[in-house]
Amino acid sequence: MPELAIRTTDIPGLLVIDLVLNGDARGWFKENWQRAKMTDLGLPDFAPVQNNMSFNTATGVTRGLHAEPWDKLVSIAHGRVFGAWVDLRTGEGFGRVVTVELGPETAVFVPRGVANGYQTLVDDTVYSYLVNDHWSPQSRGSYSYLNLADEAAAIAWPIPLASATISEADAGHPRLAQARPVPPKRTVIIGAGGQLGRALDELLPDAVGLDLPDFDLTRQDVVDAVDWSGVGTIINASAYTAVDLAETPEGRRAAWAANVDGVARLCRVAAEHRITLVHVSTDYVFDGTAEEHDEDEPFAPLGVYGQTKAAADILVGQLARHYIVRTSWVIGAGKNFVRTMVELAARGVSPTVVDDQYGRLTFTTDLAAGIVHLLASDAPFGTYNLSNTGPVQSWAQIAAAVFALCGRSPDDITPTTTDAYAAGKLVSPRPVHSALKLDKLLATGFTPLPAADRLAAYLATITP
Repeated sequence: MPELAIRTTDIPGLLVIDLVLNGDARGWFKENWQRAKMTDLGLPDFAPVQNNMSFNTATGVTRGLHAEPWDKLVSIAHGRVFGAWVDLRTGEGFGRVVTVELGPETAVFVPRGVANGYQTLVDDTVYSYLVNDHWSPQSRGSYSYLNLADEAAAIAWPIPLASATISEADAGHPRLAQARPVPPKRTVIIGAGGQLGRALDELLPDAVGLDLPDFDLTRQDVVDAVDWSGVGTIINASAYTAVDLAETPEGRRAAWAANVDGVARLCRVAAEHRITLVHVSTDYVFDGTAEEHDEDEPFAPLGVYGQTKAAADILVGQLARHYIVRTSWVIGAGKNFVRTMVELAARGVSPTVVDDQYGRLTFTTDLAAGIVHLLASDAPFGTYNLSNTGPVQSWAQIAAAVFALCGRSPDDITPTTTDAYAAGKLVSPRPVHSALKLDKLLATGFTPLPAADRLAAYLATITP
């Protein structure tokens, strides 16, 4: 008894599926699309939304070659065809050809950007295909085409094209040298002007950056105005981060609007357009009782900011395609704790710094690189802790290290307690322990540099 099987081809992502035909004297039955079984064997969970069928009355009907802006699963309901596919995606595989003869027992998964064509081998052939976007007249503008007779592709059609039935439109498609390469799906960075957003922009120069004041996640009309078609990844590097002001009535509303309502809008966009959403989270979702936090620790936020970030994590976690990247004590371009200590050291100030909160710094250089790594390596979707490596330190210990690197005595830092520092001030409660366990991240093949190494390199790039 044959078994369902999936075979790779010379075109990356183009897969041949050997289907099982259960037949008797009456005919046959097959599972043409069976999500659970096929995805277990490696077929992408491509979420089809439309089924199209093409009836071809005669042998020799030849259609294509069209690279459409969606993935498709092609199969034969009746008859046989000679199928041909040409990779029109940008990259070294551009122009690569694969051909397969298809009957009811065979299907092919065709990824976006690979041109699809076929020639019927018998009369009354019914060609069927599932696609994961709705066709519209406007979508034709996103197609890329290749001529069936292209000499570079040199497809060995069983029936000579001079004897085949071809539409005027298909006969007029361009040769490979003039074909429009299909670019990869775009990456959009939300919060592109922030510390992390700027670091991501350096690593992803082709990404589209969105930020205030033009892009406001708290406004549905602004989110709806963006053309999300052709977007493959959204990286949400934005957040309301005024931790102490979030404890005020106005700040509480602003924090929930940006960190929860805004993220909910991104989740709806991601679900509708099958976009991978990368969302940056925080150690503030925990109460800090554990000395180090793993990804599975239950939420127990102490303040409003942490509550909004925990709520957003729950929303993002419902998406099939998501990465929640949880981080702590972020340092990058712009205002931050290290830069403040550098400025105080230069001015001759000897500050008092909290010595009973413990964690690790996260430099945006490593945070951005870790996010890009997760995406590029196709790491399993889910939550990953990401900070720099090295010993756990208090804020006062970090401040002392900064002073030493600036030529000041570490003894010029006066340690204090959180309670003493917060006396008489509007201060949100903070977790005592913020260090994150990195085992899950390290298992993907990414190891951030020690925080001490990054600190020294960071100070060399800034002036007080």
